Amino acid sequence: MGGEEERRPKLIQGNEACAEGAIAAGCRFYAGYPITPSSEIAEVLSYRLPAVGGTFIQMEDEIASLGAVIGASLAGVKAMTATSGPGFSLMQEHIGFACMAEVPCVIVNVMRGGPSTGLPTSPSQGDVQQARWGTHGDHPIIALTPWSVRECFELTVRAFNLSEKYRTPVILLMDEVVGHMRENVVLPDPSSLEIFDRVKPSVPPEWYIPYEDTSFGVPPMAPFGEGYRYHVTGLTHDVRGFPTLREDEIEPFMARLFRKIWSHLDDIQTWDTFQMEDADICIVAYGSVARAAKRAVLEAREKGKKVGLVRLITIWPFCRRAIEEALKGCKVFLVPEMNMGQISREVKRVVRGRGEVLTVSKALGRLLTPNEILEPILEESR
Repeated sequence: MGGEEERRPKLIQGNEACAEGAIAAGCRFYAGYPITPSSEIAEVLSYRLPAVGGTFIQMEDEIASLGAVIGASLAGVKAMTATSGPGFSLMQEHIGFACMAEVPCVIVNVMRGGPSTGLPTSPSQGDVQQARWGTHGDHPIIALTPWSVRECFELTVRAFNLSEKYRTPVILLMDEVVGHMRENVVLPDPSSLEIFDRVKPSVPPEWYIPYEDTSFGVPPMAPFGEGYRYHVTGLTHDVRGFPTLREDEIEPFMARLFRKIWSHLDDIQTWDTFQMEDADICIVAYGSVARAAKRAVLEAREKGKKVGLVRLITIWPFCRRAIEEALKGCKVFLVPEMNMGQISREVKRVVRGRGEVLTVSKALGRLLTPNEILEPILEESR
């Protein structure tokens, strides 16, 4: 997308904006399997990618889809897939492989009701903890969650940037409301975007150490097919990629996997605030629920209550600092979610009894209303 005409307001769907964000970020490979409510992402990319010299392929299932994405990324191409609920469950083993082998890729999960087939066309936020802990073993993960159509575009670009910068899979956690709603938006001119491309080795193939430690914590990544040959495995490996059982190789490798994320939280973590300057009650929300929460803040203010909103944009690693900052003025926290309580547990872990944490946890297959969000606050004042 580019040119003056392309920057005019467009009535566009969240899933469509996600696909356009992928193109703008430099994605040139998509492998996936259709599943409601993410299918429009695949539909748009099926004709947009070939038009820009990219490749689209519909795979036989979600397991094969992420396998193909990992292969394309190893060959040097920015790659992604999109899915929902049951498909995201099937991808977990390959997500773990991408974490261990440090393969950049983007996985979009447009959340729907579950477990199992659940509510295929209805909104949910039930995959939040799965995004963090769905694959086995200890591993860091980055997950972002948009609340608007424009942010679907922007966070898709950001997901690719973070993935390439830190050599890690990045999960874009959308939900059905955000994925399917349409808004009249002006998408950024791609030429104005900051795009990060992975760092390639500056040494000849015979000197290349594929998993060496660096001051940044992320080793350069050589694409297959350009003269560099190295071993890629899901096993714990040494700096050359070969399996190891040596503790003096395992410990520094695992430490680096975490350090490359945890030492760059200032770059990775983002959140937004609304009416928090004088708030003594803090609503913590994300995704489409944050839209209802913002309206709840306005209605609470009309009733004389000093309520503010902390909106999580980076959902993993959890934005502990956002809650710590809110604790300076707030003693009551309210966490509304379209699940039975997932991020509320993280808020409680940070608050640690220094304030009261209330929850509005509903998995009904519909968006929470501002009145439902306000109910616990109003009950306390009766």
